[in-house]
This record gives sequence, structure tokens and C-alpha cells, in this order.
Amino acid sequence: MKRLLFGGESFVTGKDSLEYLKNITAKKAFIVAGSNSMMKNGVIGRIEALLQKNGAETLVHSGISKNPDTFCVLEGVEKMRQFSPDLVIAIGGGSPMDAAKVMTVFYENDELNFDNVLEKGLPDKRKKVKLIAIPTTSGTASEVTRAAVVTFKEKNIKIGLKTDAFIPDLAILDPVLTLSMPKHIVAQTGMDAMTHAVEAYCNENLDDFTEVMARGAVEGLYRYLPISYQEGTVESREKVHNYQSLAGFAFTNVGLGMVHGIAHAIGGQFNEGHGLINAVALPYVLEYNRQHSKKVADKLNILARAIGVEDFVMAIRQLNKVLNIPNSFKEMGIKQEDYYDNFTLLLGNALQGSTKSNPVKISEADMKELLKEIYAGIHY
Repeated sequence: MKRLLFGGESFVTGKDSLEYLKNITAKKAFIVAGSNSMMKNGVIGRIEALLQKNGAETLVHSGISKNPDTFCVLEGVEKMRQFSPDLVIAIGGGSPMDAAKVMTVFYENDELNFDNVLEKGLPDKRKKVKLIAIPTTSGTASEVTRAAVVTFKEKNIKIGLKTDAFIPDLAILDPVLTLSMPKHIVAQTGMDAMTHAVEAYCNENLDDFTEVMARGAVEGLYRYLPISYQEGTVESREKVHNYQSLAGFAFTNVGLGMVHGIAHAIGGQFNEGHGLINAVALPYVLEYNRQHSKKVADKLNILARAIGVEDFVMAIRQLNKVLNIPNSFKEMGIKQEDYYDNFTLLLGNALQGSTKSNPVKISEADMKELLKEIYAGIHY
């Protein structure tokens, strides 16, 4: 028997779907946002106005960093406890959504702390607070998943926490909110979504339902991401926005793989963007996996046929090139001395997390060589 998760109670999509908030009632709404751009462009103001029409008091907590750490989360929890909200709204990219998910569960459970949460785990349900997620980037799919990533600075690693309590009650996918995304964010978050879809498709836990979701997301992202990047039309942004959520439905049910294991290790140590790291590492990991697994090679051949190419890994490399994604961690800007001075820690961390659910089990020696290869880069 297998239990599948398909988001929370409701899923609202389409142009101007932000207006759905006029149907929401709450006494106190705590709004978690990333950069102050949401304040400047009036989106936060619109959200507050829609909620206040129904009598809600609002408080905005903005400035969530691109890699939220435990201190950032606890700061938000303290503000929540002072405000006592019955509704939490997360708006922005994956970082504010992930932070808000963890904040909400900690807010409802005084006994939780980051010293014991990895051992004792998290409650599987929220008690009373409603959670709404409104993504303004198209990649993490945090609005539909049971995962949230937090940086543990003392460990120099990003750790994915998982519980059904993280799944928002309502996800609002309004493509209009993505129109202001800079091109490099379109590229990086889009390749984050592609990584989710491909790693889910290659995962050993793939079933009939998630196979359709993951493959459909790969096809849709491959078709529309370049258009979203180059032209930024509402249609292309909406397509990518929807397909990234479809990828989220797939991976939250079956898991990810070694790309994410490496990305969490790199991101925890160098504070680089998660989507960018995934994009750079993806073709290297896929090449390793298909060289060591006929099953993975066969799956990648199926994906190649689905998108109309001969070689799927080469197609990913070419897509990265179209999106101006660097070819290596070195090209990303990580200094060689910084990379290798902490290489032992990086190596150990890269073998943890999602790497354990990779379809190919990798040795420490192979991971060492793979990390060196991704740093130096292969040029075609």
C-alpha cells in the first residue's frame, strides 16, 4: 500500500488568482516575504488590503535570505509568538516559503528546537494555524511539498526537513507575480524545477502516478523554459509556473537524488543559489548515473524521446547554455582555495541527505572525483 500526497486543501492557478485571497477570513495574518521588492512593487500591500477587507489584522515579516538558517527561522518564530496569528501567508521564492513552513510548525510547538528536531522529528499535522503559499518564482514547488530546507550554520550544510505539517492548505499560482523575475532567476529556478522532475523520474520509488507527473514536467519545462527566459510572456511564465508545481507533486512523493545531496552541501558551505547549483551539477550527475545503471540509462532514453532529442544529458547541457548557466562550480565563482580547503567536510556532506536516495549508490572515492569534475568543468 502506498500513500500519495497532492498538495493541501486547495490549489488556485491562473492570471490574477491572487484575488482569491478575498475569500479568506482570519483574525490575524502573519505574512512572510523575501526581499523588500514585494513591498516596493505593491504586492504585499495588495495582500494586506484583500485580507483587511474581511477584518484581518496583518503583520509583515520580510527580508528572508536566499538560504534561510536556523537563526532566521527562530527570529520569525519569536515574532509569531508575539503576534499570535491564526493564518500564515508565505510569498516569494522557496526561501520565504520554506522558512514560513518551519516557523509555523515551531510556533505551534513550544518544545521544538533545532538541537532535537533531527533526532525526535516533527509533528505530522498543524494544530490550528492555516498556511497559504504564494510562489513568485518558478522552481522550488515549496507551495505543494512536505519539505523545507534550512541551513544549519554550525554544520555548514543545508538540511531538508520533512513532515506533512509543512504542506500549505492553499497554494496560489498567479503567473502575473512572476513577470518581474530577472532573467537569471528565471533560468536558475527553472532548472531547479527541471532537476526535481528528472530526479523524481529516475528515482527507484517512481510509480504510475508520479511517472506521468515527472515526465510531463520535463516535457513542459523543456518546451517553455527557454521562451519564459527569452521572451517572458505571460503564457510561458504560466506554463513554467504550473509545470514546476507538477514536478513538486512528483518529488514530494518519491524523493530526489544526488544532485540535491551535492547542492545542499555546496549551498550550506558557500551560500550560492540552490537552483544555480542544481543546474550546474545536473548533467554531471546524470552522466554518472547512466554510466552505472542501465535502468537510469533507459529512463533517460525515454525522456530523450519525449522531448525529441537523441541524448538527454547533452540536451540538458545545451539548455543550460541557452539559459547562460555556468558549466562548473569554478565558473560559478567559487574560488579554488575555498573549495578545496574545506573539501573533506564538503565530501562528507555531499554523501548525506538526498544522495542516499540516488538510484545509483556512490562510493566516497567516486564522489570525490565527481566533485572535482563538477568544479573544474567539462567543455563541449
